Amino acid sequence: MTEDEFDAFYAAAFPRLVGQLYALTGDHGEAQDVVQEAFVRAWDRRRSFLADEAPEAWIRTVAMRLAVSRWRRARRWVDLVRRNPPADRVPGPGPERTALVQALRTLPEAQRTAVVLHHLCDLSVEQVASETGSPVGTVKARLSRGRAALAAQLSAGPDAIGARDDDGDGRSAKESGRVR
Repeated sequence: MTEDEFDAFYAAAFPRLVGQLYALTGDHGEAQDVVQEAFVRAWDRRRSFLADEAPEAWIRTVAMRLAVSRWRRARRWVDLVRRNPPADRVPGPGPERTALVQALRTLPEAQRTAVVLHHLCDLSVEQVASETGSPVGTVKARLSRGRAALAAQLSAGPDAIGARDDDGDGRSAKESGRVR
């Protein structure tokens, strides 16, 4: 079968085969997937396909076998999950982690990025500078200011977190004299 013959065959047979496999699977998307996969496999064998050997029957058989294999795989997965259920609940973050994330959110983006990359991702100052496109000295300054702001917020307790305004200077409104 030539490429043009295969293209014509595909255009004529695909909708018909999808309809047949949809009736088998009950899932239109799954039917399209298995018919498409069967056509991909047929494409590799198109030279040996002869018009009188019922290529549509071959593709339908392959698609049906693919659908059954997927169904079996899904059923094995369900059986496995039933035998070994996942843990009931994954514990959430502790209060320290929550306080840290909340405090990090109050930092200006550049300081927060530097602190997270350096302290949580364990990158060196040079690696942080490379990743952010900033000079090493700038990264060191952002780390210093970010650590100081975090220390002040975390030592002040949960009520102080978020009391900073968003002018980006890393100081609360009270510290900068804007609030009396």
